[in-house]
Amino acid sequence: MPQYLKLKKSNCKNCYKCIRHCPVKSIRFFENQAFIVEEECILCGQCFVVCPQNAKEIKNDVDKAKELIKSGAPVIASIAPSFVANYEGLTISALKKALKKLGFADAEETAEGATAVKQKYDEMVEKGEHDLIISSCCHSVNLLIQKHFPEALPYLAKVVSPMQAHSLEIKQRNPEAKTVFIGPCISKKAEAEDYPGIVDCVLTFEELTQWLENEKVELEKTEDSPEEGGKARLFPTGGGILRSMDCKNKDYTYIHIDGVENCVNALREIASGKMEKCFIEMSACYGSCVSGPVIERNRHAFINNTNLVDKYAKDNDFNATPLSDEKMNKDIKFIGVKRLMPGSKAIDEILRKMGKRSPEDELNCGSCGYDTCREKAVAVFNGKADLSMCLPFLKEKAESFSDTIIKNTPNAIIVLNESLEVQQINKAAMKLMNIANASDVLGEQVVRILDPLPFFDVIESGVNIHDKRIFLAEYNRYVEQTLIYDPGYHIVMSIMRDVTEEEKARRAKDELSQSTIEITDKVIEKQMTAVQEIASLLGETTAETKIALTKLKESLSAQS
Repeated sequence: MPQYLKLKKSNCKNCYKCIRHCPVKSIRFFENQAFIVEEECILCGQCFVVCPQNAKEIKNDVDKAKELIKSGAPVIASIAPSFVANYEGLTISALKKALKKLGFADAEETAEGATAVKQKYDEMVEKGEHDLIISSCCHSVNLLIQKHFPEALPYLAKVVSPMQAHSLEIKQRNPEAKTVFIGPCISKKAEAEDYPGIVDCVLTFEELTQWLENEKVELEKTEDSPEEGGKARLFPTGGGILRSMDCKNKDYTYIHIDGVENCVNALREIASGKMEKCFIEMSACYGSCVSGPVIERNRHAFINNTNLVDKYAKDNDFNATPLSDEKMNKDIKFIGVKRLMPGSKAIDEILRKMGKRSPEDELNCGSCGYDTCREKAVAVFNGKADLSMCLPFLKEKAESFSDTIIKNTPNAIIVLNESLEVQQINKAAMKLMNIANASDVLGEQVVRILDPLPFFDVIESGVNIHDKRIFLAEYNRYVEQTLIYDPGYHIVMSIMRDVTEEEKARRAKDELSQSTIEITDKVIEKQMTAVQEIASLLGETTAETKIALTKLKESLSAQS
C-alpha cells in the first residue's frame, strides 16, 4: 500500500496516543518511534487527528492535480457535500468560481453521484434479496471489513461510492475529462488508486485551502441558481444516507452506525449471525463525513457542521445521469492480513517479562494503547510493541531499582517533608543512629534524631549543602552530610557518609605528626647546644694559639 499517511519520526514523542485511538491497532513501535503498519491500516485518520505533536502527515497530491490541468484535458472537480461544513457560508457556485481560477474546467457536487448510489440501495432493499446490507460508501469501513472482518464481506453492498459514481457520470458525459475528488477523507486517496481509471486524483480540503492561499485565490460568496441541489447532500451526516433514501420495504430495519469502534462492535455481532433483514449505514467517523479527519482543524464542530449540511440540502433529488448496473457494480475483495497468534505459553512468558506473574498483575490499564495486557503481549510477539511500553511495569521497575539502591547503599539516607517530618529512612541511617525500627521515627520531627537547623537553612535559602563534615555528638560519629531540597516534590533529603574511621585515622595521623615535630624540636635544640659548646671550646683554643704564635713572632723579630 502506498504511504497515504506518513510519520515524521523526529516529532514522535513516544506518547502512545495514536495506538490508544487506533481502532485496529495498526501502529508498530520500534526504537521509541511509531510506525504505521500499512497492511493493517484502514486509513480512518484517527492517529492523524489525535497526534499531539503533529507527527503524522498525509500524502499531498496537489502537484498531481496540477499535472492533470497542464495536460490539456478538461479537469472537473467533484466536491464532497461536506464542503459546506469546511467552508461555512459558501455555495458550490462559489467553489466553482474559485476552482476555475486554479485551472479547473468545472466543479460539480459529489452528491450527484450519491443520488445514483442511494437509488441503487433503494433498489436492493425493494427487491429484498439480501438479509443484510451494509453500505459501501465509506472506504475505511470497506477496508475494515476486507482486512479484519472478512466474514461480513458477503453483506457489503457491491456498489460504487458516490465519489466513484460521480466520476463515472462525468466521464460518461465527457469521455476526455479527468476528475479530481475533493473531500474530508484520507481513505479516498486509497480508493482512487485501488480502482484505477475512475477517479484520477484525490485532494483533501486542507490541500485545496493551501493551494488557494498559495495562488492568492479568494473564496467569494456566490448564490446558487434555484434549481441546484438535492437531498443527497445529506450523505455526509450521521444517518444521511438513510434520510436520502425512500426505505419503502417495511420488512427491513434501517440502522446507522458511526465511529469505527461502534462499527467493530456491530461487525462482531454480525459475525455471530444474529442479524437479518437489516440495512446498515456505516461510517468510520463519529458523526459521519462532517467530522472527517481532514475537515480543517478549526472546523471540527459536529453539531454546527451537521446543521450547515442539513440547511443546504433540498427535498428533491439531483437530476443524476443514469449509470448501467455494470458501472454501478463494485468488486470488493478480501484483503489478507498476516497475523501470528502465539500460544498461551508464549503469552505467559511475555507477561512474565512484563512483571505480570499472576492474573492480579494484569491491570489492563490501557496506558500502552492496548485494551488488555494480553493484547499487548500478542503485539510484542508480533514485533509491534515492546516491553517498555507498559507504564506500571516501568514504574515498578524504577521503584524497585530506586528501592534497591536506597536499601543497599552504605550511605545513610533520610527524607523529610517541608514540615521536617521523617518520610523515609534506610537501614544505613538506622544503624548510624541506633534506631531499632523505622516506625519509631517515621512521621516524627527530625529534631528527635538530628539537629534541624541545617534543614531549616536549606529550605529557607534554597542553597543545597554538599559533603559538609560534621560531628554527631549524640552518636559519637563523624559524617559528611549532603542536604538537597526539592521544592517541586516538597522534600529535603539528607545523605550522610560515615567518616568516623577516616576522621580517627586523620586525627591519629595529626597526633603522630605533632609528636614527631615535638621530638624533632627537642633533638634540634640539643644539637644546637652541643654545637654551641664545641664552638665555644674551639674559640678558646684558637685564642690561646694565636697569643703563643704572636709571642714567638715577636721573639724572633727581636733576635734578628
